[in-house]
Amino acid sequence: MSPTTSRSDEKVLEGDPEKQSPRDGASVIGVRAETQDVYDEEESGVDPVYQAKARILNDAFQEIGMGKYQWYLFVVAGFGWFSDNLWPIVTGLILSPVVNEFSFQGPFLKLGQNIGLLVGAAFWGVASDVWGRRWCFNITLFITGIFAVAAGGSPNSVALCSLAAVWSVGVGGNLPVDSAVFLEFIPASHQYLLTVLSIWWAFGQLVGSLVAWPLIANYSCASAADCPRGSNEGWRYFLYAMGGLMLLLFVLRFFVFHLYESPKYLMGRGRDAEAVEVVQHVARYNGTTCSLTLEMLTEAGALAVGGGKDAHVDASVRAAVLRKVRKFSGEHVKSLFATKKLAYSTTLLIVVWALIGLAFPLYNGFVTYFLATRGADFGDGSVYITYRNQVILSVIGVPGALLAGWMVEIPYIGRKGTLAISTGKSALHLPSLPTTARTSDALLGWNCGYTFTSNVMYGVLYAVSPELFPTKDRGTGNAIVASANRIFGIMAPIIALYANLATAAPIYVSGALFLVAGFVVLLLPFEPRGKASM
Repeated sequence: MSPTTSRSDEKVLEGDPEKQSPRDGASVIGVRAETQDVYDEEESGVDPVYQAKARILNDAFQEIGMGKYQWYLFVVAGFGWFSDNLWPIVTGLILSPVVNEFSFQGPFLKLGQNIGLLVGAAFWGVASDVWGRRWCFNITLFITGIFAVAAGGSPNSVALCSLAAVWSVGVGGNLPVDSAVFLEFIPASHQYLLTVLSIWWAFGQLVGSLVAWPLIANYSCASAADCPRGSNEGWRYFLYAMGGLMLLLFVLRFFVFHLYESPKYLMGRGRDAEAVEVVQHVARYNGTTCSLTLEMLTEAGALAVGGGKDAHVDASVRAAVLRKVRKFSGEHVKSLFATKKLAYSTTLLIVVWALIGLAFPLYNGFVTYFLATRGADFGDGSVYITYRNQVILSVIGVPGALLAGWMVEIPYIGRKGTLAISTGKSALHLPSLPTTARTSDALLGWNCGYTFTSNVMYGVLYAVSPELFPTKDRGTGNAIVASANRIFGIMAPIIALYANLATAAPIYVSGALFLVAGFVVLLLPFEPRGKASM
């Protein structure tokens, strides 16, 4: 037993490297561990050769265990979660001073951001399936950092909104790519860590709030009546600081940590030898060994098509060109709907992401203005109270992420139960706001409850989706659900531009959307708990 193999891994390790595989129906030399797939062959629509080889790779990572490489990856992949929550917070925190300086309608900044997030989610997810995970994983933070720093020098609202859209193209690609990368390097026994990664989401909100506190509070003009650039530099300093932080995180990802290309991506592209080499590199990095060989993958693929050891891959120039062309076809999308059950699962995931994509910004964008118009007392209105409450809400998200990681492994609850419960609880917090949140403390209390449950919800949502997509189409699947989320998210600032913000209707609608999303989650046909993603 290697020192990196956890106690939970011992349940799946086999003593004899040569075993009869009940899944393949033939005698195969396999690695010294076995995992259970998240779905069966007839349910997945996945190519049988790919599925047979993916099982071998899953078993190989289970044999290696959770080691040093995966824990470092937990940190650098967490930068994506950090960025994903930081930048919506950034636009919210700079909104008041930039509106005072440029005298424009604030929702246009959010609209530009959401359009960029949509483009990023759609582009980077598909790009990671076409060109590989490694470059997409590294470049998203660089794009965010460069254009955020540039946005700090914006001369007007048009430049700021445009640059916010461009930096958001980088932000939008983080979770579709980063979740795929992390999931494809960890053993099945530790897939719950994909949920725990949402702790970085809470850290993003916390860091943004703490950095903004001294900068915006001390270097912002009091009102729009007299707000020249010279007395309103705080939001610019804030963008320089956060953009610089993104560039630092990019340096850590690209120059300090060496990310190998995903073995499952390589295998799906017919580069089995490179896939085996990467697995062996990870094993050596962890100070252990792995029994995986190229012959195991070759034999597994041959048996899957019934061709024995004589089966081969067409390596002609024509076949190579056709494979390249197919990368840009709709194959990755079609694969997500290949069987009735997989199509049902994919459709429900899209619906859940879309509903939450509208409910979350709809609530955040309307609640403060609604309460203000109803005469709610927000305390003394001081900068201290404002940022104190923001920091408290940020801290509340940390235990929410940890609770999510624990709940998803509870039998009979799992991913689906945790997501349904947290989404339903988020919904139940909202209807009470219009009638009970009449003071600053009451508003803080309700928001703490909502923030806690919504962090649990997002932690599971960001994990369960990539777990249910096959690796070769995971980036595309992540892109589709994230795009649905961003498309509906774009609707919130548009509603804010034209709707009557003085009614409670948007808050009630937000709660109803969360409630419906929680019900839809229960209809998902697959439960990934205790199973290996393909």
